[in-house]
Amino acid sequence: MSDAVAAAVPDVETLAAKLDGVDYIADPGLATSLFFALRLPQPLLLEGEAGVGKTEAGKALAAVLGTRLIRLQCYEGIDASEALYEWNYPRQLLRIRLAEAAGDDIGEDQLFGPDYLIRRPLLEAIEHPGPLPAVLLIDELDRADDDFEAFLFELLAESSVTIPELGTIRAQVPPAVVLTSNRTRDLHDALKRRCLYHWIDYPTREREVEIVRRRVPSSSEALALAVAGAVRRLRASDVQKPPGIAEAIDWVAALELLGVDRLDPQAAERTLGSVLKYREDQDEIRARGLVWLVSADA
Repeated sequence: MSDAVAAAVPDVETLAAKLDGVDYIADPGLATSLFFALRLPQPLLLEGEAGVGKTEAGKALAAVLGTRLIRLQCYEGIDASEALYEWNYPRQLLRIRLAEAAGDDIGEDQLFGPDYLIRRPLLEAIEHPGPLPAVLLIDELDRADDDFEAFLFELLAESSVTIPELGTIRAQVPPAVVLTSNRTRDLHDALKRRCLYHWIDYPTREREVEIVRRRVPSSSEALALAVAGAVRRLRASDVQKPPGIAEAIDWVAALELLGVDRLDPQAAERTLGSVLKYREDQDEIRARGLVWLVSADA
């Protein structure tokens, strides 16, 4: 890795402190994994339940480096034209018509050059000039299919991509790659072998309170504690979509906006949509009782 990266993050402790400075609280294991991703360098696969801070880790890393965040949001059916590049066909057609009108000959090499290339996130990350690497966040890879995983192998292994008309493009400053997965399906072993790995779990109640109060500075510790306790109960229940840290933050922000300083059944009823996003989950918790949800024990 370049001297610029070594100067920016000389050790794990410095990286952890800088992450804290951008309001991302990383435990030692995660800070170490992010450090390795930068300094080895090697892609980092972050897995965990939805809402535990995997995407935010990539964003925070870019903020720490003061470099560009390039995010590729995966979904079912995503392919190379949406992730890597595609040709600007309307512009090519216009060039052909202009050449015909002028009576000029135009060769294929003139139509399939860099000027006619629409760059998508993967190619943008490969071509990033540096001196610090771009952070390439490949988000929710488990939503894509096996073929797309296989397509990523060259990028992850060689920091390069091949465009048939132009040849192989290699990164002068390889991107720092962070992949995330909610583990809705298992990723291929061949992809995992190319990556470092870290599982992000739900935070402890105390750490979640700290995170919430960073994001909602006006909130009281008592309210943040009450919400953190209620969120932990929801995660231990049978709801189909357990709330993540983002939902805890949203819940506290909603309560603050209403001027609520304590979490009681009435306040929970009014704001339940901030933390539970499925009707069935809300019905289940109401049936169990909002008194249980807001009880004082952790």
